[in-house]
Amino acid sequence: METYLETERLALRRFTADDADLLIELDGDPAVMRYLTGGEPTAPDIVRELHLPNILAGYERWGGTLGLFAAHEKDGGAFIGWFLLRPEREGPLDEVELGYRLRRAAWGKGYATEGSRALLGKAFTELGVRVVWAETMTVNEGSRNVMKKLGMTFTDTLTTPPDMVMVEGSEQGGVRYEIARKQWEAR
Repeated sequence: METYLETERLALRRFTADDADLLIELDGDPAVMRYLTGGEPTAPDIVRELHLPNILAGYERWGGTLGLFAAHEKDGGAFIGWFLLRPEREGPLDEVELGYRLRRAAWGKGYATEGSRALLGKAFTELGVRVVWAETMTVNEGSRNVMKKLGMTFTDTLTTPPDMVMVEGSEQGGVRYEIARKQWEAR
């Protein structure tokens, strides 16, 4: 399997059509889905018929350089989750979103920061990205701490979308953090 990006402890690769079970397991953990669906797991058929095909189509859309990437521990090869680096659907290619979703067993080990830091480096040095942004719920302190560690700065508060499943803390809305190439280079 071709590696997209490596860090000290992680190998990121493109998902394949054979990876549905990894995503089903990840999205089946109520703790992982807490700030997304209130802990409701994603139905396996939604993962197989909608999510995975969309992930694979993203590689086509962005030439394989942007999208969702499966993350594995280099030591032992365990799947730990995914990282995301991609523009909005019709957005400019030099403004991309950073995201991550990790298995509970991978929490608290610094993987979110490590993988995200490597993606920022790739975005700014190889992919011609001008700005990287990330969003999370206001109450998701873990994710906000990762963004701060990356040198991202708070730029906006977000209202809770009316179609979002109301979960604990969703009435507080969300937050957006950004980092520009110039900020990243100055670090």
